[in-house]
Amino acid sequence: MKKKALAAVAGICALGMMLGGCGSSGASNSSGDNIITAYNSEPQNSLIPGNTNETGGGKVGQLLFSNLVAFNSKGEAENEVADSITPNSDSTQYTIKLKDGWKFTDGTAVTAESFTKAWSYVANAKNAQKCSSFFSSIKGYDKLQDANSLKGTEQLEGLKVKDDKTFTVDLSAPDSVFPIKVGYLAFAPLPESFYKDTKAFGEKPVGNGPYKLDSWDHNKQIVLSKNADYKGSQKIANNGVTFKIYTSPDSAYADVQAGNLDVMDTVPSSNTKTFQSDPDVEAYNKAGSLIQTFTIPADLEHWKCDTEEGQLRRQALSMAINREQIVSKVLNGIGTVATDFTAPVIPGYSKDLKGSDNLKYNASKAKELWAKANAISQYDGKLTFSFNADGGAQPIYEAIVNSVNNTLGIQASVNAMPTFQEFRDAVSNRSIKGAFRTGWQPDYPSAENYLYQLYDTDAANGNGSNDGDYSNADVDKYLAQAAAATSDDKAIEYYHQAEEILLQQLPAIPLYYSNADGVAAKGVKNFAMDWQNQPIYEQMSK
Repeated sequence: MKKKALAAVAGICALGMMLGGCGSSGASNSSGDNIITAYNSEPQNSLIPGNTNETGGGKVGQLLFSNLVAFNSKGEAENEVADSITPNSDSTQYTIKLKDGWKFTDGTAVTAESFTKAWSYVANAKNAQKCSSFFSSIKGYDKLQDANSLKGTEQLEGLKVKDDKTFTVDLSAPDSVFPIKVGYLAFAPLPESFYKDTKAFGEKPVGNGPYKLDSWDHNKQIVLSKNADYKGSQKIANNGVTFKIYTSPDSAYADVQAGNLDVMDTVPSSNTKTFQSDPDVEAYNKAGSLIQTFTIPADLEHWKCDTEEGQLRRQALSMAINREQIVSKVLNGIGTVATDFTAPVIPGYSKDLKGSDNLKYNASKAKELWAKANAISQYDGKLTFSFNADGGAQPIYEAIVNSVNNTLGIQASVNAMPTFQEFRDAVSNRSIKGAFRTGWQPDYPSAENYLYQLYDTDAANGNGSNDGDYSNADVDKYLAQAAAATSDDKAIEYYHQAEEILLQQLPAIPLYYSNADGVAAKGVKNFAMDWQNQPIYEQMSK
């Protein structure tokens, strides 16, 4: 998320989700009503779970909807709406039973069909949902991918409702990650009111989560209040969360210092040296799960992933970046140099995969590879690095450009786009013809979430968070084998084989892993961040 898958995150993606930036400053609510005010960006799209693959919308959606399973602060899955999720012998079918008593905030019951219709809607290409690829393992998904021949109401044939509290899921291939995957926002249930007016629903969604949406004043704030009918395991310590939309993280940080904003889930680069000793804030800084990358479209001339020239250029570009210097000088140590495509807190993370040297600064090797690429086809282009100006990324990309230009002697430059929403729209529309900022906040704690959702063919071409439209049959094969593996160790072996191809072709170039770092105002109780690098909003109070 994110695009979650996103990015994110992302995104997330998941988020999943693709990474959010920071969107205008607004005054805080009064502190006496136990409402937590939180920093956020303007969501890219309306608040429909299956069309949310970036953190601006993902933060809100995760509080409005409860899924079959929930993740605790450590990323461990626990049944939420599900009473049980039972696989058959080879994990090609799951029987799901729901707990009693769950309702949407419009008073209607959460039933098995609330899930099956919602999942089918997201999977159906006619509905053009950004998280469609998350459902690709369900039987019948392929039949719902020709948008021109569909109405948008067709259902996934692999979903069968047995009764109001029971449904089965037939998969086209074994998927051992499925019981964890269903904890992602895209798998949220939807009430019948959604299908009557999807546009209106996206502006004021009706969920079943710990909070309900009171109002959304675009580019200013999103107001959530506690859902008194919430039936889940989360303990809610406040009366609501109001997300304030900022255009500058520096302004948000100043508001936290002044007590006008309660919490933010990032630290501006100008404060990374001092925030942990700042007497005006409560600081948090621990190793996190978020990977920061940039992507170059897989079919960009001179940079094509499936050609020798393109691979040489991508490797040279990667080796021309001094990641250690960026982490130490720009981030002031609030991060870890990337060595793979996942993150240090995720099972299967590795520092020494074959090809990981391509992520190490090596100026002489970079020049050598660039010269080899030029011997194949001379490159006189000007590579731009695009990012959202409201997210604090400018110092990072200026450092990248300086490092690349000094090493390779080319004319790389930065392209700062005003807002995160504009930037993500340009990414989604495939209008950026150069490198662009990407990153991933995981949707569920598995290497599958980083690799399948960002680099499998099924997630490309607008069907998911594969924003570079990368496609490699061997990567697809290894990820399918990992999904069918009967042990975690075997699955990780396949993930590593896929990653070694990614390290060779570099559809995205890993930079660093972001720490879970943030600040809260003095007087805010129980501020902590979870396995997704997000504040645990539910447990905070004033």
